Amino acid sequence: MQLFVGLGNPGAKYENNRHNIGFMALDRIAQDHAFAPWRSKFQGHVCEGNLGGTKVILLKPATFMNLSGQSVGEALRFYKLTPGDVTVFHDELDLAPGKIRVKLGGGHAGHNGLRSIHQHIGEAYQRVRLGIGHPGHKDRVAQFVLQDFAKADAQWLDDLMRGISEGAPWLAGGKADRFLNAVAQRLAPPRSSKTEATAKPKARPAAKAQEPPAPATDERTAMQKLMDKFR
Repeated sequence: MQLFVGLGNPGAKYENNRHNIGFMALDRIAQDHAFAPWRSKFQGHVCEGNLGGTKVILLKPATFMNLSGQSVGEALRFYKLTPGDVTVFHDELDLAPGKIRVKLGGGHAGHNGLRSIHQHIGEAYQRVRLGIGHPGHKDRVAQFVLQDFAKADAQWLDDLMRGISEGAPWLAGGKADRFLNAVAQRLAPPRSSKTEATAKPKARPAAKAQEPPAPATDERTAMQKLMDKFR
């Protein structure tokens, strides 16, 4: 059994925030893979389903970001899982928008949701880092992550969510490389092997036939022409 955790803040006000990309990923997995309906449990919302033959619990903590560990800890203890059975989907400032990385263990890099999870279950869990970009200065970070994605982000965000959903069975099966490959295929599909036919060069217009030069005009007088005959 695997526990997939998406990080975000509860409520319609935060629904489309950059900070809620973890919630978005789990919602897409639940929708595409016909998971059971969401229900309230473990200070959050959970649903159950199957990914590639592995039972998976999806959890969206409803404790707000900086207390996410409380919800994760409760679920971990209830299902008798270890931190190694947990995968957390979260926003990542240090990755460009649309980039994705999988990491096992390590620090929280100042992310409040990860910091809280560290406090409750330790750091030996897997993270799916979802790039949202950086506002450019640390003083703007708090405002940036709590803003909605821009309209210009819609295409790559949808492709990313599709890729995550399509690759989720590989992730549940412990094959992170296959998962990342599935996402990459969605974000940058391979080019068609069929190449466009080379355009034929335009035919040059046929050269016009050269007209013979006009005969020179005879400017002699009639008397001169007559005299020339007898020369």
